[in-house]
Amino acid sequence: MSRPTARHIQPRLPRLRHWRDLQSLAYLVALPLIVWWQWRHGWNLWLYGIELFLTLGVGVIHHNHTHLRMWRGRWANRITDYWLTLLQGHPTFVFWPAHVANHHRFRHGPRDMARTYRFGGDHNHLLGYLLHPLQAGWVLYPLFLRWLGQLRRHWPGAFRYCMGQYLLWLGSWALLLSLDWQKALLLVIVPQLHGLHWLLATNYLQHAHADGRPLTRGQRMDSATPLNYARNFEGWVNPLLFNIGLHTAHHERPQAHWSELTRLHSEHYRQRVAPALNEGGLLPYMARVFVLGTVWPPARTRAQMPPGTYD
Repeated sequence: MSRPTARHIQPRLPRLRHWRDLQSLAYLVALPLIVWWQWRHGWNLWLYGIELFLTLGVGVIHHNHTHLRMWRGRWANRITDYWLTLLQGHPTFVFWPAHVANHHRFRHGPRDMARTYRFGGDHNHLLGYLLHPLQAGWVLYPLFLRWLGQLRRHWPGAFRYCMGQYLLWLGSWALLLSLDWQKALLLVIVPQLHGLHWLLATNYLQHAHADGRPLTRGQRMDSATPLNYARNFEGWVNPLLFNIGLHTAHHERPQAHWSELTRLHSEHYRQRVAPALNEGGLLPYMARVFVLGTVWPPARTRAQMPPGTYD
């Protein structure tokens, strides 16, 4: 009796969860290509400007990939984790303890470790924007270390996965610095630090002077309850940076794909946010509040919490 022939199973190619992440892939490919070109042919002002912008985009892609994995398949997502680590200059796992388990859980409330009013009171000005990433990093890094300690004790495989990201990041810096330390600093490390600063500073843009008083789940589900814990930006930067400005919709629907946030913001959440927290363009807002506001008080924002709420 003849044995049945084994069926040849073709390996499946990775599939994107949503076709709009072709834009994400374009950013993830364009950034290293621009760095490589400048490494080979020399620094170029226009390409460097595009590179600095792409470091912002990669930070948002990292954020989005944490909330909703980009691929339908474990290995493609793991490779993306490591690729983001390499491009961003920091392990991707940090978003789990700092962002998902902290910021999204407490929504700028008094238990949010990186709440903006923790550092010098409830303010919104240029110095606060510039310093917030350093202040947030100071209080968040011990959180990362405690989280890694828990992984090492209870989930050693996940711990090794995170340590692999550290090894890749630090190893890439060591290799590039050994090849040409000046190019490594100018073309890789400084742009990465720029992107990381902006990623943390975005928390300040979106939450400074917003209302950090906690809401229960029932209150948030009630359409009559205002949702004033975040600021939204509705300008042209959103399609370029994956709708990062539509922050209330993202907080309320964190696992919605970024391409759905425009509809969610318009149909469900915009009307629940105080008009003062629905801004137009990001750059006009920064120019008004951080530049003009230093000399003309009417250009500044107003706190949504009563004075002394969390002093």
